[in-house]
Amino acid sequence: MRNKHGVFFTKAVCGFICTLGMTAGIGSTVFAQTDADTDNSASFSTDVIYQIVTDRFADGDSSNNPSGDIFDKNDMKKYHGGDWAGITQKIEDGYFSNMGVTALWISSPVENIMTLDPTNQCASYHGYWAKDFFETNEAFGTEQDFTNLVDTAHENGIKIVIDFAPNHTSTAEFAGYTFPEDGALYRNGSLIGTFSNDSAGIFNHESWTDYSTYENGVYHSMYGLADLNQQNATVDSYLKEAIDKWLDYGVDGIRVDAVKHMSMGWQTNWLSSIYEDHSVFVFGEWYNGGTGNDSQMTTFANESGMSLLDFRYANAVRNALGTESATMEDLYQVMVDTASDYEEVNDQVTFIDNHDMSRFMTLADGNGRDVENAYVLLLTSRGVPTIYYGSEQYAQGTTDPYNRGDMTSFDENSTAYKVISALSPLRKTNPAAAYGTTQERWMNDDVLIYEREFNGSVILTAVNRNQNQSYSISGLYTDLPAGNYSDVMNGLLGGNGITVSGSGAVSNFTLGAGASAVWEFTKTDAADVAIGNVDPGMGIAGNEITITGRGFGDKAGSVAFGDTTASVVDWSDSRITVQIPGVAAGEYAITVTNAAGSSSDSYAGFDVLTGEQVSVRFMVNNASTDYGTNVYLVGSVPELGNWNPSKAIGSFFNSTASIASYPTWFYDVSVPAGTTIEYKFVKIDGSGNVTWESGSNHVVTTPADGTATVCVDWQ
Repeated sequence: MRNKHGVFFTKAVCGFICTLGMTAGIGSTVFAQTDADTDNSASFSTDVIYQIVTDRFADGDSSNNPSGDIFDKNDMKKYHGGDWAGITQKIEDGYFSNMGVTALWISSPVENIMTLDPTNQCASYHGYWAKDFFETNEAFGTEQDFTNLVDTAHENGIKIVIDFAPNHTSTAEFAGYTFPEDGALYRNGSLIGTFSNDSAGIFNHESWTDYSTYENGVYHSMYGLADLNQQNATVDSYLKEAIDKWLDYGVDGIRVDAVKHMSMGWQTNWLSSIYEDHSVFVFGEWYNGGTGNDSQMTTFANESGMSLLDFRYANAVRNALGTESATMEDLYQVMVDTASDYEEVNDQVTFIDNHDMSRFMTLADGNGRDVENAYVLLLTSRGVPTIYYGSEQYAQGTTDPYNRGDMTSFDENSTAYKVISALSPLRKTNPAAAYGTTQERWMNDDVLIYEREFNGSVILTAVNRNQNQSYSISGLYTDLPAGNYSDVMNGLLGGNGITVSGSGAVSNFTLGAGASAVWEFTKTDAADVAIGNVDPGMGIAGNEITITGRGFGDKAGSVAFGDTTASVVDWSDSRITVQIPGVAAGEYAITVTNAAGSSSDSYAGFDVLTGEQVSVRFMVNNASTDYGTNVYLVGSVPELGNWNPSKAIGSFFNSTASIASYPTWFYDVSVPAGTTIEYKFVKIDGSGNVTWESGSNHVVTTPADGTATVCVDWQ
């Protein structure tokens, strides 16, 4: 059984997919798209993403440049003129396609405030100070400009990912300052509410977060930004309808800002509503400054329904190749650890720098070979690789806003650009890059040689970070078939060819100082049926999900959820679309059987939800505890653990003054809509001992839509 839980680099991913709307009978021939095609917006495993700060990339239409004091190309805190027209032009001239980029992640497209923040004289060029989620940012262009961008991208085999920030609007509170917008939220130009005049409870009104606890970060504001109260029914429906509008343009993916600062329960309910109607890949930002396991972050990645930006991997590469404060063994250990911690490690979004950290080139003290070698690692490792705009041109910059400089060059002859161009196509052509397991083959402090394999396809990568010392590589074994292999990069970074014997032994060779090489074998006639990903990892009966991999065959076979056969919508050798069958809610193993009768290992742990979801705030009064003991929730539906305390929801919060303080506890939970649920609270101590409430079960009927709050006394 192929299990997404805890197996090193198991092959399972989250997302969703568009289908051709055709039903395939058993044994029928189906002419379908492949896992690597642009219309597969469910899974990005075969893609390379390119992140763009829209305002800083290319000014294609100067007529939409803002006027007044918010625009100054010499001021890094103000608008510089980049827009959707500029990105569209660079798509058309081939800059992205020639680099092998197949997805663009752009700044949030929604209308932002057009006044300066009085505390720092900064404009909203970054797109994170929303005013109206239903209107476009006028500095980036019109709705027609956005439509042109999406259509042009798709015509050129490129997907579009939008940044989306449902956590907050604009800055509204800082002692001694008056904010002209007052955090106002609008819908299609009509005012919903402001922070200072908020009788409807649109916003949370706690102080600035001190990041001391997870709870503090969720319900307090970040740096005075007006913190949206997603548990408010108006805000809940607003954000669901707003993202629907943007996805209706044909957007393929969403990067969700600040997921650490919103409740997971509300976000899962929001995602479930998205997955019912839209076939898109969703990943979030949970900032982590280290390489160790953050249990709350890991729980979010495994249970929320979305993937995350993989800060642990990014920090490991930055430590090993940027500052060299860690060894290559340390880097590999992070690969091992994350593969164990993340249930769907191939779906986490990897990177080496972004808009919230110093450029890799700056971190590496201007050493271009460090950048180039980092890209070799990024593009051949597990996960969905993301390139930060301009880093392929060795852009430098420390922290915000200096890491968000203007794109100064579109040189397709830079070595970094050529490295990316050589390796990016592997994501499409060799399934080991998209779905492969990872195994270390040779390693010391400076050198890491690792191999990825999927259903007979193999990629072998070697990186020597030491630019002053070469290493003699002996005793190396590989799963590459016997033969001679040339470096995929054609020696661009000093790599050479290798010879593999029938036993898998690689002839001794020298890996030069600072050299990298990649060797690959793509098996085109895979006989085994192998599942790569199932996208998304959760859904309700009737939703369409996508299964990618190899060996499915050109004629439709069958797909089973446990013992129940699913209805096949679309079938090809590398991609299947099915409807989730009407099974009881719970976790299921998915198995593919091709028309010839061969079956895959099963993908275990697919979450079938009870039904459409809503967010309900559960509260309990008078739940006194000893130090180290916390309150949790269990109940009669899988979303509440099906009465199993080992799957209880929590731990609950008790320190948000405007909601509840100890001994009252609360938590926002995604539960089935319009459903009568029985539930109880439990106390669990640090040793795992469980104390149940006494008395009868509590009972609640959840709303058909919107949100709700239910409060009871501890029994």
